[in-house]
Amino acid sequence: MTGLGIIDAHQHCWQLARPECAWPTPELRAIYRDFGPEDFWREASPRGVVGSVLVQSQPNEADTRYLLTLAERWPSILGVVGWTDLARATAPGAVRALAQTPWLKGLRPMLQALPADDWILHQANPDALSTMAEQGLVFDALVCPRHLPVLLALAHRHPDLTIVIDHGAKPDIAGGGLKGWQQALKALAACPRVYCKLSGLATELAEGQSWEDLPPYIDSVLEIFGPGRVLWGSDWPVLNLAGDYTRWLALAWHRVNACAPRQEAAIFRDNARRIYRLAL
Repeated sequence: MTGLGIIDAHQHCWQLARPECAWPTPELRAIYRDFGPEDFWREASPRGVVGSVLVQSQPNEADTRYLLTLAERWPSILGVVGWTDLARATAPGAVRALAQTPWLKGLRPMLQALPADDWILHQANPDALSTMAEQGLVFDALVCPRHLPVLLALAHRHPDLTIVIDHGAKPDIAGGGLKGWQQALKALAACPRVYCKLSGLATELAEGQSWEDLPPYIDSVLEIFGPGRVLWGSDWPVLNLAGDYTRWLALAWHRVNACAPRQEAAIFRDNARRIYRLAL
């Protein structure tokens, strides 16, 4: 594992004192503190991670600018997935401007938190989404299972847009919601520019629920999308709400070895490098 040169395709950093930082909130005690690149590499580097994609956590362009400054200073941050208001009339220009920054690799509108499940179809500026595709930016989809039909419509409407589903679309593992989620993912997997992150699943467990309930969901992502379209990520430090870096990496590695033997390089490194156009 340590000799591969893993790319973590999904990690976060935040500073609570920054004015745009509205989350996490104090009740989330395990992650209610500052997390910077030095904290991440203290966790990740001993596990064989050599690079990462840093993903926004606040729906604010100030957060994106902060993450881009971190990428400038830390060579191991290979790319940033940021945020801009895709509903604005001026959004295409904002997307184009952000795309001039070499570390900006994608945008994430945080669909799970928006009041309308179909926001991306009816309120986002379609020219902004077309501009994302033109600029080679990835659309990171932070969604729940109820959003998957909407995401399918988006993929059909913008077939040139690369879509990466974050956290396997956050299946209802606590409620045992396996079959409907699988069917919706299969429909999306028929779209050639849709990919899926193997990340964020442990935090979908109920409090006290065993990690032994995770393999059917991990295996489903691997089987539905195949080894060429799955990217591994930690979702650190949100992961700390449910476990730790070593445990999640070890479980994911074990299931990849079982479901897609000899495909570890693709899932833990090469797919992220190709899809996000990373220079490593």
